[in-house]
Amino acid sequence: MRYCLGPPHAKSDLYIALAFMPFGLFFDFFDGKVARWRGKSSLMGQELDSLADLISFGVAPAASAFALGLRTPLDQLLLTTFVLAGLARLARFNVTTGNVPKDATGKAAYFEGLPIPTSLTIVALMAFWATQGWVQGSIPFGTVGAGVLEVHPVVGLFVAHACCMVSKTLHVPKP
Repeated sequence: MRYCLGPPHAKSDLYIALAFMPFGLFFDFFDGKVARWRGKSSLMGQELDSLADLISFGVAPAASAFALGLRTPLDQLLLTTFVLAGLARLARFNVTTGNVPKDATGKAAYFEGLPIPTSLTIVALMAFWATQGWVQGSIPFGTVGAGVLEVHPVVGLFVAHACCMVSKTLHVPKP
């Protein structure tokens, strides 16, 4: 968010923020591997993992989009919807994980809905926009509407991703 305080051409803080998000994916995989290796897990650990996922793959991308220039009232509402869909997806995962069919190793055979770490694809796209200078007043596709209904069409990527995260019919095979 420090990028919002400086001139639009000083993007170092923005690049740092976007570059740190993939580390969340590394640590998300790593903590699960350690828990399985040790044969120990707890409800608190599961909830803390979900909270870390929500911050790393929900709040951070939405805040970065805001910093990039998706700042109209409708943009903010739709970015908040993205974060809340991530929260709903993680909560549903924690509650229904026992009901999903398992493979021979005991792991769930698929994800119900798009996993929240896939939001890193949008982060990669935002990083590309930043390198091209497509920030603030130069966001691809500009804005449509006026007043409180003004919106950047690219926020639709966040809305589509949110819908895929909470989908009950989308089954993504686990690797």
